Amino acid sequence: MNAVQSLAIPSTNGAGRDRIQLKIWLAERIQSSMSNTGKLTRSPEIVQIAYERFKQACQYAKINLPPEKEDVFFNEVLDEIVGLGPLEQLMRDEFVSDIMVNGPKMIFVEKRGKIEEVSAEFADDAHVLRVINKIVEPLGRQVNATSPTVDARLPDGSRVNAVIPPCAIDGPTIAIRKFAKERLEIKDLINYGSLNQVMADYLQACVVSKLNIVVSGGTGSGKTTLLNVLSSFIPEKDRIITIEDAAELSLNQRHVVRLETKTPSHEGDSVVTIRNLLINSLRMRPDRIVVGECRGGEALDMLQAMNTGHDGSMTTIHANSPRDSLSRLETLVLMAGMDLPIQTVRKQIASAINLVVQLSRMRDGTRKIIQVTEIAGTEGDTIVMQDLFKFVDQGEKNGKVLGEFEPGGLRSQYTDRLKIYGFNLSPKTFMKTMPSTNGDTRRR
Repeated sequence: MNAVQSLAIPSTNGAGRDRIQLKIWLAERIQSSMSNTGKLTRSPEIVQIAYERFKQACQYAKINLPPEKEDVFFNEVLDEIVGLGPLEQLMRDEFVSDIMVNGPKMIFVEKRGKIEEVSAEFADDAHVLRVINKIVEPLGRQVNATSPTVDARLPDGSRVNAVIPPCAIDGPTIAIRKFAKERLEIKDLINYGSLNQVMADYLQACVVSKLNIVVSGGTGSGKTTLLNVLSSFIPEKDRIITIEDAAELSLNQRHVVRLETKTPSHEGDSVVTIRNLLINSLRMRPDRIVVGECRGGEALDMLQAMNTGHDGSMTTIHANSPRDSLSRLETLVLMAGMDLPIQTVRKQIASAINLVVQLSRMRDGTRKIIQVTEIAGTEGDTIVMQDLFKFVDQGEKNGKVLGEFEPGGLRSQYTDRLKIYGFNLSPKTFMKTMPSTNGDTRRR
């Protein structure tokens, strides 16, 4: 018997067979018949072989498709064989940035900053699990009842998190943060309204001048995107080490070492955490260390690195304001297990961090830098901060958030340091504007 005929055809459902079950049946039969063709990719050769097997399977199962629908159906079957099944079309949609699977029959996406439900669906829990395993198995990872959560990434760099029962009550869930095919640059963020040219020039000067920067914001606010853009300003001569849970940063500089954490793939395997990699990176002669996100005791080691010669290092943190980001850093440092007085922790933070860039996902789905805040030392037990730039929200019009980026009115305390690196910023950069009586604007 031919390999495509080895298992029973799905039963009929009303006037015709269930479309999803039929796609899965065809994909499994075609895939089993191609087991000796090597790795299945969307290459012209593999597509041609798959199409021939598809025609054979349809003929055997007496599936009659109109010519105008055959290609569409074959591509859906092909997505099951070499792609992520129902998610593959969403992965190809350049306007979709996030995909969220809340069980087999409920899929949401974030598209142009708005979250919406889509019509795509899986057949059942087993279908979702099949896609999850297709993602994690090439990485040497596994997900099962004893290890029901997994972090992974797709070949294009997209970040994936999956949770299955018993932790996921309503069925297996998947969250995919897509990796942009075209790397964004600072000019793109300016065009999107995330910041203005003055702020961009200042941030570039800070990166080149080796200020230590924390990018702060909530989930989906664009922290990693901004960190990638800021990292692009690092001079070519600097040796950069990036440390991430799932490698998302894409730096164009030549002298870059990319490190990624390791979770256990089998019982008894070792675990390599962000903190392990950060400690190890200090022995790798880095000029700059870029940590994808601080979320645990590695915050202490990050601060130590910033305070001991690795100027110009950067990281991100989840927080709703610059002040909150420093408070969270305090908490994360204490998670390192060191019995440090809080005053000592605050002095470490004030000494290590020069700048906090706060991002926010606005009501209309756009991402904006709402504050650029300098750390100005300590007064007693309080860390002193000053806003250099901020976004002033002026309401909405036609569903779009209105507002302006305004200087805070205080000159940067790092002006002299910026001059050493060739950035002679005018004092007007940091001065507020005010309307004059004749309608013009003037600095104050």
